[in-house]
Amino acid sequence: MGRLFGTDGARGVANTELTCELAMNIGKAAAMVLIDGEGDKKPTVLIGKDTRLSSDMLEGALTAGLCSVGANVVHLGTVPTPAVAYLVRKYKASAGIMISASHNPHEFNGIKIFNNEGYKLPDALEEKIEAIVLDNAEPYPTPTGSKLGSVSVIDDAVDNYIDHIVESVDGDLRGVKVAVDCSNGSASATAEKLFTKLGADYHIINSEPNGININEKCGSTHTEGLAEYVKANNMDCGVAFDGDADRCLAVDENGELVDGDFLIAICAKDLKDRGMLKNNTVVGTVMTNMGFYKFCEENDIGFAETAVGDRYVLEKMLKKDYCLGGEQSGHVIFLDYGTTGDGQLTAAQTLSIVKRSGKTLSQLAKIMNRFPQVLINVAVVTEKKNEYTTDEEVTSVIAEVESQLGTRGRVLVRASGTEPLIRVMLEGENYDEINDFANRIAKVIEERLG
Repeated sequence: MGRLFGTDGARGVANTELTCELAMNIGKAAAMVLIDGEGDKKPTVLIGKDTRLSSDMLEGALTAGLCSVGANVVHLGTVPTPAVAYLVRKYKASAGIMISASHNPHEFNGIKIFNNEGYKLPDALEEKIEAIVLDNAEPYPTPTGSKLGSVSVIDDAVDNYIDHIVESVDGDLRGVKVAVDCSNGSASATAEKLFTKLGADYHIINSEPNGININEKCGSTHTEGLAEYVKANNMDCGVAFDGDADRCLAVDENGELVDGDFLIAICAKDLKDRGMLKNNTVVGTVMTNMGFYKFCEENDIGFAETAVGDRYVLEKMLKKDYCLGGEQSGHVIFLDYGTTGDGQLTAAQTLSIVKRSGKTLSQLAKIMNRFPQVLINVAVVTEKKNEYTTDEEVTSVIAEVESQLGTRGRVLVRASGTEPLIRVMLEGENYDEINDFANRIAKVIEERLG
């Protein structure tokens, strides 16, 4: 991770950590990097945003920065993150920027940058932008007259993205009763049109954004309400997106959670059965449940492991020509259809399997058994976030737990790529045992780094 960009863009509390000045300078630096590769041609940059109150403010700052150094800006309005990635390619733009802090609370916001192929920027380009913004590695140009950038708007951006998802589905979703939780975020601008075109019998909830209710007790980070809604209304299942709709989690007809690991397993088996799972391999991360490994063994499917972060999943997929990968959190990448995690694409593909198979989501989810897992997020001082690997007391308690757990489970301690948190994850056969171990480690981390 760099100094500005974490695993999923630049992120912070809007107007204190992620200020207008910083956003404007990121826009300037991004345009400078793009101009390097465009010759005398003005680069065109698409900007999308989620529903946070601060998104308009940051959109203005980014627009000013981009135009001030000679880039043309196209506003997409409120769209999901994967829509920006798709539309960059469709409109042959130089780059795309999404203003969102994903699943974080409303006071946070972020800036994600995509290149002209719809992929998140590689580390080298992010580091170049950081050097310009933080180290004054290059002076900002000050063009005048006709060399300044312009601003325009695309009114049908949402429709183009929705059509893309609909075209990816084999058949339609007629007869499937699904509850759709938009998290009061970007999906609020797309879900109704999407599920109408897919033909589903849908009920939409949490689709009235007011600028501060994004992710508030709803969406993929709070699926309890969706589960109750599905049961109370006799729905076949429910799907939940996060604030920028690049994640999807589901609940079955009984209100039981079907997380990203299960969704990937269901889709992997379907693709394999249809001869469409490229190189017979799925990509996951070190956070992937141990039960997924067993699923792969039982179904003769290869598994490739990466660090946490959908950018690392994507890198592995591109390098080895795999078509499916993702994370337990609901970031799922279908590389045949998109270049980044896409919650609504994941929902459409999963519900298509429900329709074609004639099975309930709970029946499909029996393809995998989940090992008990405990995850504790420990709030730490930002400057101490990476000291968990060097602090003697922290490393000592981790080693002790690993020794006592042995082959009955595993321990994973890592720093969040987007927040001042240390994530303590334990997995094993006995929930009570791993819960005790996880709390022991978390207590030491809190005492030493909190």
